[in-house]
Amino acid sequence: MQFSYWENQHFINKADLIVIGSGIVGLNAAIAFKKKHPKKQVTIIEKGILPTGASTKNAGFACIGSVSELIDDLSHIDEKHVWDTVQLRFSGLIKLRQLIGDKNMKYLHYSGFEVFDSKKGFEESEEKINDYNKKLKSITGIEKTFRVNKTKINQSCFKGFKYCIENKAEGQLNTGLMMRNLLQLAQLQGIFVLNNTEVFSINDNKDSVELICSNAITIKAQKVIVAINGFAKKLLKLNDVEPARAQVLVTHPIKNLKVKGSFHYQSGYYYFRNIDNRILFGGGRNLDFKTENTAEFGLTPIIQKKLESILRNKILPNEKFLIDHRWSGIMGVGSEKKPIIKSISPNVVCAVRMGGMGVAIGSLVGEMAVEELLNPN
Repeated sequence: MQFSYWENQHFINKADLIVIGSGIVGLNAAIAFKKKHPKKQVTIIEKGILPTGASTKNAGFACIGSVSELIDDLSHIDEKHVWDTVQLRFSGLIKLRQLIGDKNMKYLHYSGFEVFDSKKGFEESEEKINDYNKKLKSITGIEKTFRVNKTKINQSCFKGFKYCIENKAEGQLNTGLMMRNLLQLAQLQGIFVLNNTEVFSINDNKDSVELICSNAITIKAQKVIVAINGFAKKLLKLNDVEPARAQVLVTHPIKNLKVKGSFHYQSGYYYFRNIDNRILFGGGRNLDFKTENTAEFGLTPIIQKKLESILRNKILPNEKFLIDHRWSGIMGVGSEKKPIIKSISPNVVCAVRMGGMGVAIGSLVGEMAVEELLNPN
């Protein structure tokens, strides 16, 4: 494609920084760089018409981790890495709320709740509460972040769930509103977003970086940050980041809905919440890890049927409901949940592998990517 003089001058080859990916991390990285260098030109390249991946498709959980999830993580991940990641999540949520404002993403501090249908699973988690609260006090500032909640099950009219542990540091937000306001904030700072353009390769020539893109486009920049999370493996050939698909559904509005809060089930593999008098319910990739380890969007009968079954038998046992929306998103996961923020070459940094916690850590990771770019370790 041949660009005009004007297009080359103002859109294509004058960027001081190009961020690949217009999701939570990418937008925050662009905004953070622009704040440090207001006169420099920043461009975001996005392969979709909207942020592709998980940023506009996630469940809107402002969460830092349930007890059983922490137990599972600590069983195979270095303890320091686990608590460092929890710290990133909590600090990232604070940064996100400060940047956008609670009203501009409808943040609601309803707490998070982990529900159990097994006494054994609950007791294993209950045993860890005191130890984890001691660790979390220095992170959240809350004396008892976790506590057993004996009333939430009945208040919510659940059936089959017997026990509940509350996380007082968690809340929920409106994903679409959050991303719309992040995009508007970026645009107000003069950041240009180039949609419908996929980057196929990155060539760091030391004095500049050349991006080979779709539509036979070549774009140059001084610096590049790659923030495409689950899609990073293909572009950067990273070993420890894999795409992971998450499937979600949302019900028709339900009159006098009793469910209020963000709920986790089976070590976080299932999650549900209230939104606009509806239930949003997602997860189930543990039913078929092999199929869900993919960068392709789509829905599968095995997971959709399981979500509907749990919804019908446990979450809304006394309600007739219809499903209004179904979709999937692509996360980035690996052997541990701490994000990868590192220099790929002198002028290229990646910020990927959010581990399904992009809402919580995205703002902070974006800033950390800029710091790595400007002051590499």
